[in-house]
Amino acid sequence: MTKIKICGIKTVEDALAAMEAGADLIGFNFYPKSPRYIDVGRCRDIMSVMRKYGHVKYVAVFVNSSAEEIYATMDTCGLALAQLHGDEPADMLNALEGKAFKAFRGIPSDVTGYIRIESPTLLVDAAVKGVYGGSGVTADWSVASELAKKYPLLLAGGLTPENVADAVRQVRPWGVDVASGVESEPGKKDAAKISAFVKAVREVEK
Repeated sequence: MTKIKICGIKTVEDALAAMEAGADLIGFNFYPKSPRYIDVGRCRDIMSVMRKYGHVKYVAVFVNSSAEEIYATMDTCGLALAQLHGDEPADMLNALEGKAFKAFRGIPSDVTGYIRIESPTLLVDAAVKGVYGGSGVTADWSVASELAKKYPLLLAGGLTPENVADAVRQVRPWGVDVASGVESEPGKKDAAKISAFVKAVREVEK
């Protein structure tokens, strides 16, 4: 079954909407320049409500943060995985001891050193200059499908309730990741769009 990650959550209401719709992973973005940025205190407050839902995995998204900051944030908030969405070197994954995966903006020419046994192994997003995710631009599905044959790949980049079924059929990823595609405005999730997104993915699997 294709995993579904709803990313860029900023409120308890949006987190609950994602969980109730059937999300497998919920992401919090700790990159200050993102419209989906959340500070540690607010995330901790949300997680005080959400951690009772053990069937959901909670992911922290970072851009060029230190391993120490990542560990501290994950520990304070009670998050399971770190998504490295910046220009982090492969040895950063070693420092995080199996609790992180690398996101690539564009299709990586070489993933040597970034591959781990955990799922997901890597994330593929669209390449947009100066933007670290959440651009709404679609990634290259044809090339991503080749990577997905080899690795548990999380596909991001411009996914919406309208196109995610086609993406799943073409790429056959381990999972799909959406932020802007289920929002009413940057940083504000739309519960109806989240439900439609999840339903579209599940329809493919029938």
